[in-house]
Amino acid sequence: MKNLFLSFERWTTAIAMAGACAMLAVSSALGIFQIVTRFVLEQPAEWTEVLIRFSLIWMVFLAIPMAFRQGAMVSVDVLYRWSPPGMRRALDWVVSIAALALIGVLIWWGFDYAKRGGVQSMAGLESVSMFWAYLAVPVGALFCIPGIIGNLLDPKRLELETAQ
Repeated sequence: MKNLFLSFERWTTAIAMAGACAMLAVSSALGIFQIVTRFVLEQPAEWTEVLIRFSLIWMVFLAIPMAFRQGAMVSVDVLYRWSPPGMRRALDWVVSIAALALIGVLIWWGFDYAKRGGVQSMAGLESVSMFWAYLAVPVGALFCIPGIIGNLLDPKRLELETAQ
């Protein structure tokens, strides 16, 4: 059962990271397009700035699950290093439960905020609802759940390995 869940977690985290990489590529391409239109063609495209911001928001929230999975999100390095081995596992549980509680709040209030923001439109793109920008919060949080549980089942502490 553990291996099945960990393969599901790898799959969901890979999808989230692919989405984050795609959003980085989109924002980069739009940035280049904005530079060309503004400084070369002298006809700025105002809508690109809004879409760059939009894609960067999605990029961040889709990349967070990988940070949770690698154990790099909630950093309690000093306490973990000073704790005996038995206490470390309890600390893993406390950190995971706290992270899941935070993710629960982000899902609940993020979706509520996205619904409420559905009546707003983006400046520069009046035909696009702000719902799509705000939806990044609960969607990213949903992708975090398998990563947090996966890190509890199969801990990775990459931030401890590279710490100075």
